[in-house]
Amino acid sequence: MENLKYPIGKFSAPENVTQDMRQAWIEAIAALPQRLEKALEGISETQLDTPYRPGGWTVRQVVHHLADSHMNAYCRLHLALTEDAPIIKPYEEGEWAKLPDSMLPVIHSLEILKGMHFRWVYLLQNMSEADFQRTYVHPAYGKIYSMDVMTALYAWHGEHHLGHVNLIMNVGQ
Repeated sequence: MENLKYPIGKFSAPENVTQDMRQAWIEAIAALPQRLEKALEGISETQLDTPYRPGGWTVRQVVHHLADSHMNAYCRLHLALTEDAPIIKPYEEGEWAKLPDSMLPVIHSLEILKGMHFRWVYLLQNMSEADFQRTYVHPAYGKIYSMDVMTALYAWHGEHHLGHVNLIMNVGQ
């Protein structure tokens, strides 16, 4: 069950960040929309509405969650770059996944991801070393996140959910 929940393993925050690590995370964020679109090629409505594990979200919900989550991350990055250690607003992702828009065709969230990731990556590529050290506070976790850790987290997050989509696609083959 753990392999289904975490197909690429759990996130581990880096302690020492190199320029190569940072670049790899940015490249992963840049590539996610196209990789997700490719993973979804030929998916059936039945597969879209199949949970990737017992008690888990459907593939459709995962795709919409990626758009929701990454929009929040993009906004959090802007907050961290323009305010001193802002306290960000958490959200109930499980409740968001139950809202009516989570049943829409996934193309809408894919289009959001394409445009937003383009802007996100452009911003990341133009940040200074000091910008990557800026932080925000996540009150639900009681943690302070640097923009380096946030970049690593969301590179992992995209791969994590791409792993969920691939679980369903591999079952259907």
